[in-house]
Amino acid sequence: MDNQEKKYERRVRYKGTHPKSFKEKYKELQPDKYADTVAKVIRKGSTPAGMHISICVNEILEFLQITPGQIGLDATLGYGGHTLEMLKCLDSKGHLYALDVDPIELPRTRDRLESLGYDSKILTIRQLNFSNIDQITAESGPLNFVLADLGVSSMQIDNPERGFSYKTEGPLDLRLNPKKGISAAERLKNISQDELHGMLIENADEPHAEAIAHAIISEIKKGTDISTTTQLQHIIKEALKFIPENKRNDEIKKSCQRSFQALRIDVNSEFEVLYEFLEKLPAALAEGGRVAILSFHSGEDRLVKKSFKRLFREGVYREISPEIIRPSAEECNINSRARSTKMRWAIKA
Repeated sequence: MDNQEKKYERRVRYKGTHPKSFKEKYKELQPDKYADTVAKVIRKGSTPAGMHISICVNEILEFLQITPGQIGLDATLGYGGHTLEMLKCLDSKGHLYALDVDPIELPRTRDRLESLGYDSKILTIRQLNFSNIDQITAESGPLNFVLADLGVSSMQIDNPERGFSYKTEGPLDLRLNPKKGISAAERLKNISQDELHGMLIENADEPHAEAIAHAIISEIKKGTDISTTTQLQHIIKEALKFIPENKRNDEIKKSCQRSFQALRIDVNSEFEVLYEFLEKLPAALAEGGRVAILSFHSGEDRLVKKSFKRLFREGVYREISPEIIRPSAEECNINSRARSTKMRWAIKA
């Protein structure tokens, strides 16, 4: 028997109203206990750690026109903010299905929604990729409404252990489901310069793709193991030293964002998944069924736009959004992560 006393570890002090380190933000990570702190962070226009502020809620609900008794799907559950608002519209009548591939965040969201009284009678949550929407409709039947928010959740971005952000040290992972597939670090080990160059252009419209791809592959050839977010950020920074000093910092920031985005899209096969979802979507919708999709970069939006326009011409959809719907200026001021949002919708014939 081990009689050694367990060493007491004091909790990290909460530094100020908005500490920088993710682990130091224990008040934000416990919103039920520290509601005042969370409210202060939101009022400052920031997203509290471990939370996600839903985007275009009013625009989505106005379009979907959810009524009690309907059957619907939140194809990308995330933090559950959109899900909660749709459940309120159902008023305990009908049913909502919700999907997510993230095995870390999904149980937390399920627990939050269950604590609010939304159990299996009204809500079914599955760890499933939304490209498998046909598996849901085999059980649910035709859907009256569908929402797909294609953005990465703030909980994933802010947690350095997930490796989604170049701003903090963490493993270069970028997988939505870290238990499936290969990490971004593994992906880089076996990629050619031409393939990486093409990935940066196709997935992120990166203007400095050639220089960045060359720098990354040069490091790999030297035997460098690019296994952390800050290692990749440093390589990109070094690759862009040729940019004039007065523009360099801003360009490096944007190129880091785009490069991480390109890798994330690749390791999660996001374009392939979205294409499959869009192809299966019409068969999943009931007559007059409505779908709203939020995208966050041009590649996603192009896929949605082309699919909606083609199926509208073919008479599958009776109406599609004539133009992009964007969040209001007021919402963007409150939530800076809303600024790149593009919403499109369609109604089945």
